[in-house]
Amino acid sequence: MGIALVTGASSGIGRELARLFAADGHSVVLVARRQERLDELARELGAAGRVEAWPIACDLAAPGAVDALVQTLAARDLHVDFLVNNAGVGTTGPFVDGPAEAEIAMTELNVTAVVRLTRALLPGMLARKHGRVLNVGSTAGFQPGPFMATYYASKAFVNHFSEALAYELAGSGVSVTLSCPGPTRTEFGDVSGIAKSKLFRLQVATAESVARQAYRALMRGRVLVIHGFLNWLGVELTRLGPRALVRAIVAGLNRPPLPGGTP
Repeated sequence: MGIALVTGASSGIGRELARLFAADGHSVVLVARRQERLDELARELGAAGRVEAWPIACDLAAPGAVDALVQTLAARDLHVDFLVNNAGVGTTGPFVDGPAEAEIAMTELNVTAVVRLTRALLPGMLARKHGRVLNVGSTAGFQPGPFMATYYASKAFVNHFSEALAYELAGSGVSVTLSCPGPTRTEFGDVSGIAKSKLFRLQVATAESVARQAYRALMRGRVLVIHGFLNWLGVELTRLGPRALVRAIVAGLNRPPLPGGTP
């Protein structure tokens, strides 16, 4: 059995993935900002006595946070076999209306932390000729997203980065899997504000179902998995449709409600 490191483990998809790793006998390093949530999950996963769970509170968007996390892993002699880059954040609304700091923090977490953590842990996996990386991207990464411009762009980076890395590592013993869920019922929807949009009136997946599909794909060494037929169809249609039409459709789905609750 190995050790899995899961970011964004305090809720949603990350929490469900941590449970799946533990159910298969893998110990887990739980990383997120909320210590109390991590402690609670660690107690739950360790209750059966089959695995160890290490809760590490860490804001990966903060300067030096990834380096500090890697140093903590080294100090505890924890060698990560499964890296899950799941932590992410989003905002909704016109780009110029929101705080600049929020957009910058989003890119630090959704993009820079993924690159830093993957670059830090990948050499050890390659040296052992064994390891798996799961990056949680999004169907949002396959098209531009007006009213969530930075978020969609950040997921485009994760999507492309993951597929390219999977190709580079073929035959090395280390695989990279990209999971692309669509709208999912987690805290993300409420925190970002997107839960009030037309997009979330369509099919919304559960965190459990997204995590199960991603976990199976990871263990099978698949490169890309899109959750749900409607999400797969939507991705294919965006590739075929005129870009101006795609932008307009996505803008209509993401547009924040008007005062009074009317989209």
